[in-house]
Amino acid sequence: MLKLTIKIEAGDLYDYMLMHSYNSPAGILGSAFGAVLILFAFASEQWMFLILGAVMLLYLPWTLFIKSRRQILSNPSFQAPLQYTLDEEGLTISQGSEEAQMAWEDMHKAVSTGRSIILYTSRINATIFPRHQLGDQKMAVIEMISTHMPPAKVKIRA
Repeated sequence: MLKLTIKIEAGDLYDYMLMHSYNSPAGILGSAFGAVLILFAFASEQWMFLILGAVMLLYLPWTLFIKSRRQILSNPSFQAPLQYTLDEEGLTISQGSEEAQMAWEDMHKAVSTGRSIILYTSRINATIFPRHQLGDQKMAVIEMISTHMPPAKVKIRA
């Protein structure tokens, strides 16, 4: 059994939002289209396409940055640390008098970024474990997730 206390910060939420958005078809398509516009601008010397391409490439990260800051400030669940318990049954999240449990079988996938380990509890919702807050428990968290989820659902780099 692992017990963790995690306080999600704006940078942690931004990292999750970037990873989630850029791994979606819309994020990939938008980035590719922006890059093509920039290449077309250099090839044709029509600089309006350079501006359009730059806007396409910079719009998503900028809006996600603003959204993550706003969400951290306005959502009460981000104001206090969350307590996580990972055990043989699954994941238990508690904060104050609220508590939620999720079984390992119900988890959709587990991925990692350079900053976080992300455990998807649904197709769009996730639990974020910032690496800098895990400390010496990082490998234990990775092992717990890898042990209880099918290998096809786990894409975590230590």
